[in-house]
Amino acid sequence: MTPRDTSFLFYLLLFLQLFLPLTLSFLHPPHRSAVHIPTLIPHAPMPLIRSRFSAHAQLDFTTHCNSSCFYRDQEMQREHLEDELAFETLYADGSRTFTTVDVEDDEEFEEHLDHPLRRRGPMRKQRRVRRQIYGADGRFNIQGDNFLLDYPFSTAVRISTGCTGVLVSQRHVLTAAHCVHDGKDYVKGARKLRVGFLIPPSITVTKAGFTSAKKPLVRWARVKRTRVPKGWIHGPQEISMDFDYALLELRWPHKRPFMHLSVAPSSDDLAGKRIHFSGFDSDRSGELVYRFCPVEGESSNLIYQHCDARPGASGSGVYGRVWDNDLGRWERKVIGIFSGHQWLEIDGENRDYNVAVRITPLKFAQICYWVHGNRLDCVSG
Repeated sequence: MTPRDTSFLFYLLLFLQLFLPLTLSFLHPPHRSAVHIPTLIPHAPMPLIRSRFSAHAQLDFTTHCNSSCFYRDQEMQREHLEDELAFETLYADGSRTFTTVDVEDDEEFEEHLDHPLRRRGPMRKQRRVRRQIYGADGRFNIQGDNFLLDYPFSTAVRISTGCTGVLVSQRHVLTAAHCVHDGKDYVKGARKLRVGFLIPPSITVTKAGFTSAKKPLVRWARVKRTRVPKGWIHGPQEISMDFDYALLELRWPHKRPFMHLSVAPSSDDLAGKRIHFSGFDSDRSGELVYRFCPVEGESSNLIYQHCDARPGASGSGVYGRVWDNDLGRWERKVIGIFSGHQWLEIDGENRDYNVAVRITPLKFAQICYWVHGNRLDCVSG
């Protein structure tokens, strides 16, 4: 088989995997009920001492969770939840503030606690071998201007600490909290945090008119402000993984398309019942890597799956095609953030997963407030 034939088969397979599930889903579009978004009321920010920036970025993030941490939501008190939704803001000059919040919605608080694990397929005991690639490697390198600059791949950006992020507005990037903060302090690279936009090789031309590099180059932009939820800070890792997300605000707006956020629906309400994400995996330097896979299980705060991934993909925007009742069509929307790897031990059975943080109604309200700065733009998700 010639290289040309191989390339044709690759893109044919990618096309079928991307669009065939969507086509089949059109036969049975869901009747998705409107998602109720709670009201998040922030208090006045309180100044904190400056960060020491003493932590080191931990790109290979792994946790262990047993029944006590998995079912903790069922015993969570309202005050505890509001405490975890408080947040820190880090500014470009190194100063910090802390903001507490109130949640003004009893109905949403009850709904937050009522989301048991849903598994797709049987649980089975496994030998303790940490894996991030499951079976044959199902990742695709995204190459060529037509792909790198086209939506949705153009929404993936690099984070200067070694992670990935996703554009969610003209000035905001969503990523994993552990990419900028280790739970105790900000990482060294967060002092001058930057976001990298890929520039395809054909656009990067030397004065002689020749392409200067085969791989995409990166244009870096400075971050003005970083926000991290308190649920991530000072919490045990198996619990704080539920809050492994951070929002970066750029100094200046970018001109690329961005992906809207959505409250994560049940996997049964996703087109093809699949999730997708693109990131900068460490074993494929300089390349944007795309993958997709079915959802294996869901909890109140996490999406369990076996999408192949390596360090560097942390912070990727996990998206699915969600039915938009207003538009009457399927739309790609960010429903989670890729966090890392977790060993789940429930009822004496062990299983390892790659894990994404779910965007719940409460998290949507928080992130939306970070983006818009008001509650009026955050009434629907």
